Amino acid sequence: MLKRHEVEVLLKAGHRKTEVARMSGISLRSVKRIAREEAVVDADDTMERNKRGIGRPSTVQNFRKQVVGILQETPDLASLEILRRVREVGYQGGKTALYDLVASLRPKPAKPLVRFEGLPGEFSQHDFGEVDVQFVNGTQQRIHFFASRLKYSRWVRVSLVQDEKVETLVRTLAEHLASWGGRPLLCVFDRPKTIALKWRKNGEVTEWNPVFAYATLEMGVGVELCWPYQARQKGSVENLVGFVKSSFFKVRRFFDVEDLEQQRRDWEQEVNEERPCRATGIIPAVRLAEEALRLRPLKVQPDELALRIPVYVGPTGTVMHDGHAYSMPPEAISMPATLYLYAQRVRIMAGRYEAEHPRKFAAQESSWLAAHRAAMISAVSGKRGKRYLKRQQLLELGEPALLYLTEIVHRRPREWFTDVDRLHQLLQSHGPEVLRRAVEEGLKQQIYGAFFIERALQAELSFSQVVQ
Repeated sequence: MLKRHEVEVLLKAGHRKTEVARMSGISLRSVKRIAREEAVVDADDTMERNKRGIGRPSTVQNFRKQVVGILQETPDLASLEILRRVREVGYQGGKTALYDLVASLRPKPAKPLVRFEGLPGEFSQHDFGEVDVQFVNGTQQRIHFFASRLKYSRWVRVSLVQDEKVETLVRTLAEHLASWGGRPLLCVFDRPKTIALKWRKNGEVTEWNPVFAYATLEMGVGVELCWPYQARQKGSVENLVGFVKSSFFKVRRFFDVEDLEQQRRDWEQEVNEERPCRATGIIPAVRLAEEALRLRPLKVQPDELALRIPVYVGPTGTVMHDGHAYSMPPEAISMPATLYLYAQRVRIMAGRYEAEHPRKFAAQESSWLAAHRAAMISAVSGKRGKRYLKRQQLLELGEPALLYLTEIVHRRPREWFTDVDRLHQLLQSHGPEVLRRAVEEGLKQQIYGAFFIERALQAELSFSQVVQ
């Protein structure tokens, strides 16, 4: 179609047809034909050809009037019956061409738009979003956010998040609900990919994400999904993510993430407490006072919300979660367990055995309770096995311990076990953080041995007592 457009431009510029044929590289006959036809309006070759009727004419077009008459008389008549009737009056073409003609002529019923107006405390809408933000200094960063809005009052909350994982969704949802003062009857989600694993074509969920499902039960939250291909059923459930982008991210400029966060807080105050909502004409804070009476308290506050995750106690007496090892008693080895993941701590239950750890976030960081270390040493038979297990537990301190023990073993290949025994005692008595700092100091001063670590810890303890 661009070649046709080129010919049209040359003709409009005043060139003779022979000149246009030479300049465009097509025949004079084609130039004359293009000059007679209507101008190109579509860049798609197929669509443009269909509009112009280019190619062999379809025999079904000769029976267009008959098909139109049949559909006017019986709009819902089956295409197969229409084909039979048209064949009776002489149509000998294929059924596909006839069916395509029927589909193009059959009147399309207009589907009603179902309004989704909420009552006080009935619905809230939630969704993840992402936007590429260009800061004033020219750098660009992709920002992820989670948005929530009460349907009746239109009170909106937006939080910047690191990712769109299920834990982020659940914890941010809990924080938003708590900030409103409670939960509505139903929380509506526009996109179910984070919370539903399997579903039928009609949108019915057949398998929920178990972590999400348990968390909603803990909070007492009812869930409803609004599917993208059923958009007309959403009615006045506006595009929440689009609203946040168009009214905040795309109309403001930010110096950095800190400035973005401050402007986000200012924007929330503006849209919630100062500016009337375009949908209702009322400031959301005014309606929230009415809606808050219908919100029900959360069963669990955000800080105490635990995600329940099925795990397994491995042969080393640890449970792995998100790349972090958490110790359990050796008696629990090979047992199935449940890990309760809190915001800052972890609780593990395996039968009658239970353990609680501080949650770890640094890469490959582990958590061992002193009692579990001692029990694991006792469960291993033989001095050699015990010493290698002690050494392995020391290596759990990370790279500083690896470097330090490597130096000890190579400097004293037949005596390293005495250092390991003493270092393990210090680990049990002082804890991993204190011992790690002492090991780092030993590496810095290049003094290798349990004697130095013990002296460093005694000096640190004496200094702490003097300060107190």
